[in-house]
Amino acid sequence: MKFTGKRLTQLKDRRKFWLDIHLWLGLVLGFLLAIYGVTGSILVFHAEIDELLNPKLLTVVRPTGGAVYKPLADIFEIGKSAVPEGAKHTFATYPRNDNAAFRLNYSVSSIGGKTESWQVYVDPYSLKVLGKRLMKTSDSLFPLTFIGFVFELHYALLIEGELSTVIVGLSAALLIISVLTGLIVWWPLTGKWQQALMIKRKASGERLNYDLHKTAGFYSTLILLLVLFSGIYMVLPHNVVPVLEVFSPVTYRYWFRSTPMPGKQSISMAEAIERAGQLYPKGRPHWIYGAYGATEQTATYTVCKDDVDRPGSWLQRVCVVMDRYSGKVLDVDDPALPNATAGEVFTHWQWPLHSGQGFGMTGRILVFLTGLACPVLFVTGVIRWLHKRNATSVRRLNNHRL
Repeated sequence: MKFTGKRLTQLKDRRKFWLDIHLWLGLVLGFLLAIYGVTGSILVFHAEIDELLNPKLLTVVRPTGGAVYKPLADIFEIGKSAVPEGAKHTFATYPRNDNAAFRLNYSVSSIGGKTESWQVYVDPYSLKVLGKRLMKTSDSLFPLTFIGFVFELHYALLIEGELSTVIVGLSAALLIISVLTGLIVWWPLTGKWQQALMIKRKASGERLNYDLHKTAGFYSTLILLLVLFSGIYMVLPHNVVPVLEVFSPVTYRYWFRSTPMPGKQSISMAEAIERAGQLYPKGRPHWIYGAYGATEQTATYTVCKDDVDRPGSWLQRVCVVMDRYSGKVLDVDDPALPNATAGEVFTHWQWPLHSGQGFGMTGRILVFLTGLACPVLFVTGVIRWLHKRNATSVRRLNNHRL
């Protein structure tokens, strides 16, 4: 739509207001956006990068002749033998393909109250322990691996405690406003759409910088909005879910708790995977949470499976939450269930959208490229602001001389 006359003048005046908001949000939060973007791009392919950096630990050679995995109970048992007695098995990551190792996470308490997080790698075909890594210690600010460092920088800015979730969640919310105001400022009021969507050839450096900023912003807007909102949901679920429940009921799997039973031992992680497999025989386990919760006694088991081929949902991923003592299923996070609410389907999509995995390799590449656009937006935005500030200073100086 093309505007002219008085209406065009009104819209330009209004756009100046939005431009000021966009400018100051960008200057204040642009560096954080660049951090979120670069680290997010790395994390889109974190498994592949980690395997490339640590092939002897994370990759295996599948034996010929149709070899299959050893029993899960044996894999977990051999992994436990590589850590000190009393280590708590907290998490497991199933191999992402036939040439990846099992990743088993353990929490180890040492004398003096320090807690260490270890990861053990097991060849699922031979039951050989390929090695282990110390991932982090409770008295250290930084994770001890590259991907671990990138993860914590991305979702917590290396800040400990609840303060990190507030900062990350609030900054993401303000960045959504920045993106939307950028779209308002970009909108071609005079109807020159081709100019708004392309970079001018043989332009000056200043014009090239401006075109880079506006085109990178426009083409990344949709993905950026989806990624920012899903990031808010993941770091501040206690604040987001109540808002969603105004429109539709929502269940959040991390809030479920087991009921301790006197004299009853917890079922094993292998048993939890088997019970999830009874509900969903198809697919491949991915994440297996073994001790999630405020206290170990009330923690649940959560088994997430990928490639669960069933009708009713584009997403082929489900997560089953169960009581760690009775094995009773407490929640099934599956948007294809007949009783799944709109709110549950919406929340189920947040991780696949954030990581790009909801649309396969195409989705991952789009999120990857959007992440790389973030530092471009920050740098070109700062340069654009400096250009305008210098121009204003020169104009004021000339007026003063006159």
